[in-house]
Formats: sequence, structure tokens, C-alpha cells
Amino acid sequence: MLVTRAPGWDRFSAYFFDWALYRDSLPEIADAFLINVRIFVVAEAIILVTALGLAILRGLPGPVFFPVRALAIVYADFFRGVPTILVILMLGVGMPALQLEGVPDSQIFWATVSLVLVYTAYVSEVYRAGIESVHRSQDAAARSLGLTRFQSLRYVVVPQAVRRVIPPLLNDFIGLQKDTALVSVLGVVEVLNNAQIIEAATFNGTPYLVAATLFVALTIPLARFTDWLVARDRRRREAAGVAT
Repeated sequence: MLVTRAPGWDRFSAYFFDWALYRDSLPEIADAFLINVRIFVVAEAIILVTALGLAILRGLPGPVFFPVRALAIVYADFFRGVPTILVILMLGVGMPALQLEGVPDSQIFWATVSLVLVYTAYVSEVYRAGIESVHRSQDAAARSLGLTRFQSLRYVVVPQAVRRVIPPLLNDFIGLQKDTALVSVLGVVEVLNNAQIIEAATFNGTPYLVAATLFVALTIPLARFTDWLVARDRRRREAAGVAT
């Protein structure tokens, strides 16, 4: 009621809610959105593996692995501290400018690499929290049965840790899906850039609403899936508590 009664509501609604333009621009913007989806899927698949590896390296015990742990900490701290858009600009503009032989010059490639570097740092911390949440007695029991440190991690610790951190992992990937729009700063004609092009041609902001709708249409199912996983895990823990 407050918004629709504002003095500038007529201009606002005319600029953002032109339903004829919404209908006409939807197919073109949806095609551009496929670029965002591809970047998201490729980056997510790589991050799931690299982040787990980084979390395991950071948890290696003993003084002999101190340099490895230190490098893992520096990596996580650095890429969590630098804004994602700066990493995308530095790699997306800088790497093609070097003109190194054998190095890809695709801006989409370097945008994907940038997202992988940044989100690997975030997701590794989620994995690390999951690994540390597994009681040390689990590892001790596995080692007493003759398993090596690596086998204990692979068969006992990591499977339990991953099950515990699935909901926060999905939350991070929802953020990753939205951050694919940052590749627009490189001039890649993805969903946001396409919306900007149509807005510049029509002097109307409705294409931004189209882009927002596509992101929401992908994000809401992921969010509800996360809620379902959290509820299922809660039911399992409650059932286990009753059984004991």
C-alpha cells in the first residue's frame, strides 16, 4: 500500500512493469540465461572436488604438513577477502591480455575460473567444518581396525562430514548461481548484459525484471530442496535419538 500510493509509483510501474515488453523480451533473455546456467554447472562440479581437497589438505596433522596447511590457509583467506568481481576483472581482462601461447583467451573460461577460485575458498571452509564435526573417536576406531589415515578419511570421516554439510553447501551454490551475473563486467552477453542491451534500446527497465524472474525460478527450487534436506536430516537425528 505504501509503495503503490507513492507519488512516483506511476513512473516506476511504467518503467519496470511493461508486460508487453516482458513477454517479447523473455525468449531472448532466457537464451542468454543459458550461458549463466552453463557457467554455474561447470563451476559447481569443479568446486565440489577442489574444495574438498583443500579442506583435507588444511586438516593434515603433523609438522611435516605445516607448509601445506599454511598454503591452504593463505589461499582460503586471500580469495575470501578479495571481492569476486575484482577476481573476474583481473583474470578475465588480464589473462587474455598476456597473450600466452596455449592459454585460453575466452572470457567465459576465465570468468568460470574466477568463480571456481573464489567459491573453492568458501566451500572448503564448509567442508572443513563438517570434517571437524566428526568426533575423533571415529577416526581412532577406523585406525584401530587397520585403516590408514587416507582410508579413514575416505571411508569414515569424509562421508559423514559431507552428509552433515549438504544444506550449507547448497546455500553456497545458490550464491554461486547468482554471482554468475558478475561475468557481465567482461562484456559477455549473458542474462544481465542482454537485459541491459534491451533496456538501452527501449529505455525501459522491464528486462531487468525478466532477468530477476529467471534467477528466482532457478533459486527457489534449490532453496526448497535445501529445506527438505535439513528437515530430513532432523528427522533422522530425532529417530536415532529415540532408538538409543
